Formats: sequence, structure tokens, C-alpha cells
Amino acid sequence: MLFRYKGLDSSGEKINSKIEADDLNHAKLKLRSQNILYEDIKEDYLYFLDNFFSKNKSSISLSTLSNISRELSIYLKSGISLVGAVKLLNITYKENKKLNAFFESISSYLNEGKSFHSALEIQNIYKIPEFYIQSIKVSESGGLLENILEELSSFLKDQDRIVKQAKNSLIYPLFILIVAIGSIIFMLSFVVPKITAIFVQLDQELPLITKIVVGAGDIFFEYYWVIVLFIVFIIGSFLYLYKYNYSFRYFIDKSLLHIPYIKSILEYSDLSRFAYMNSILISSGVPVAKSFNLSSEILKNTVLKSIFKTASNKVVEGEKLSKILKENKLFNLDKAFMQALAVGEDTSQIGKMLENLAKLYNQSNKDKITVFLSLLEPFMMLVVGGIIGFIVIAMLLPIFSISVSR
Repeated sequence: MLFRYKGLDSSGEKINSKIEADDLNHAKLKLRSQNILYEDIKEDYLYFLDNFFSKNKSSISLSTLSNISRELSIYLKSGISLVGAVKLLNITYKENKKLNAFFESISSYLNEGKSFHSALEIQNIYKIPEFYIQSIKVSESGGLLENILEELSSFLKDQDRIVKQAKNSLIYPLFILIVAIGSIIFMLSFVVPKITAIFVQLDQELPLITKIVVGAGDIFFEYYWVIVLFIVFIIGSFLYLYKYNYSFRYFIDKSLLHIPYIKSILEYSDLSRFAYMNSILISSGVPVAKSFNLSSEILKNTVLKSIFKTASNKVVEGEKLSKILKENKLFNLDKAFMQALAVGEDTSQIGKMLENLAKLYNQSNKDKITVFLSLLEPFMMLVVGGIIGFIVIAMLLPIFSISVSR
């Protein structure tokens, strides 16, 4: 729970801020432990309502988390304590109320003596990725927090760049799709009925494709609200099941891995994530088995995640990761990745090898996404043009038959 309070700090200055606690008594206890003399303290109901009606806002953006990680790393390398660094971040982002509450919460837990990763895990302002929390946990125990934060910042920034590139590239195809749907709806609702009315007056027998188009127009005009609700229901159900039903998500992810070009994009994306995160952790002194286990948490595709999670558990027993991955029955991973991984394990240079693999797959994936999006535009235009052309031909055929009969 989040509480808003007013009072005086240890230096006698007025303070108006927020604090996270289990209940009101716990909040008061935490303020006293920080030598804050509060005048008024109450639950922040506006924040509660904001969270209740805006569940999707609980996830922190990759770019924001990347910036926070980079700035924290800079402060820590400058000799500033972690508590002091968090307070500086709170000042930097004071205009953002939710981030302000986030830093207040982290600072509160740090003042209680909790570790940074525990504070990130306990706070309920933002959802922090599990791999991020685990990486922080490992780095704290090894005294490498500032280095890991810097590497995590680079990784998150790169992932955010890929996501934004894909979104920006999809703007034009989506625009074409929306215009096309609008054009088809306009033709079926207004153009087709007026033309068919002429044919009816002339008592003209309509060709089959014309009857199909006319029937589609009549159905849409009569039941458009049912069609719209049905489409919204299908899309909403799909998104809900994909997010909350593991079996459904596993089935979809497995199906996507059977689509030739899409398969490569998804595989390269996850292999790049896995390799990059491992290169960071292993170079920071994390045991290989633990590094594999943590890195498997960041994979997006549930099938690939299942493969790597199972393999990382077997690595603890002394087996080689390359051998386990090669023997899996769920999916045939890229052979180049398997061979490079095996060489890295044999030469004890697995960290360096994975770093090079991450760069290779990241660049390859960018190229594949660029090619895919460049082909998507003409493909969509071809499909849309085909549909509109079909409607036009369906309307012209009766006209041609009238001309021939005369």
C-alpha cells in the first residue's frame, strides 16, 4: 500500500512525499525509523484507483528501465552510495508521479536494510522483469552492481530499439490496411447496393460472383454491429488467452515456429537474448549453470524457453549445454549456434563466444525484420488490390452482359 505524508525531516525542512508500507502503523514506524516527524499521513487512494483501472500501466518501459540502470551505474561508479543514488534519481524524475512513488518505495526498503534486488522484488509500483532482478541479485553478491547495471542498460536499450523499429515499420502497412478496410466497407455498403438496384430494375440475371458480392454487402449492411462485436470478441479472447493461458500460448508459439521465415526471426531473437545475457553474467563471475538458468528467463517464445530451462537444469548435473540442446525433441535449433556453443565449452571461452554470437544473431535478426517488413507492404497492397478488384469485376460483369445482349 502507498501512503502520502507531510511533515519535517531530520534537518527540520518540510517534506511532502509518499511511502510504501503494509498498513498505516507500518508506515508510521518506517517514518519514525527515518527520523521524519509526520504531521499528516493517509493512504494514497488516487494511486490505488489508478492501479485498479490501469493494470496495463504497471509494466515499466524498456527505455525507462535502461535510463535508470545507466544513471544508477554512473552514480555508483562516482562513489555515491546506492541509497544516495536512488534519491538523486528521485529528484531527476520528480515530474513523473509514478516513478517518484517507485523511487520512494525503493529508498524506503533500502533504509530498512534490505538489498537492492529485494527492494525491487517487494515494491508494487512497477513490474520489473525477473531476469533483471536476478541479475541484480547475482551482481550484489559478487560486488559487481555498477558493471551489471551498465550492461543491463545497453541490453535493454538495444531491445527497446528493435521493438520501436518494428512498430515504426508497421505504421505504413497498418495505414494501408485501415484505408483498405474502409474502402471495402464503403463499396459494400453504398456503391454495390446502388449498382445492383439498377440490375434489379432491368430484370437482369446476375453472375455468381456478383451474387456473392451483393450477398456480402447485404449481410454487412444488416449485421455490421454483430460483425464488429464478433471481431472484437475474437481479438480480445486471443489476447487474453495468450497472456494468461500457458497451454494456449505454448500452442501459438509452437505454431509460429513452423512458419518458415517467422521461425527464423523468433529463433534468432531469443538466441540473441540468451547469448547476450549469458555473456554479461559469465564475464561478471556468475557460475555457468546459474547463468544459463537466469538467461533462459528472458526468452519470449515459450517453446524455446522450455527447451533452455530444461537444458540449464541438466547442466547443473555436469552435462554440456550444447549436447543437451542438440538432443532435445521439441525444436531443432540453429546448427551454427550449436557448433559455436560446443567450441566455446571445449575451449573454456564460452563467455566470449556467446558475446560474439549475440552480436551475430542480433544483426542477422535486424536484417531479417527489415526484409520482412519491406515485403509486407507490397503483399498487403496486393491482397487489398485483389479484394477491391474482385468487387469491381463483380460489378462490371453484369454491365458487359447487358451490352452483349443489346
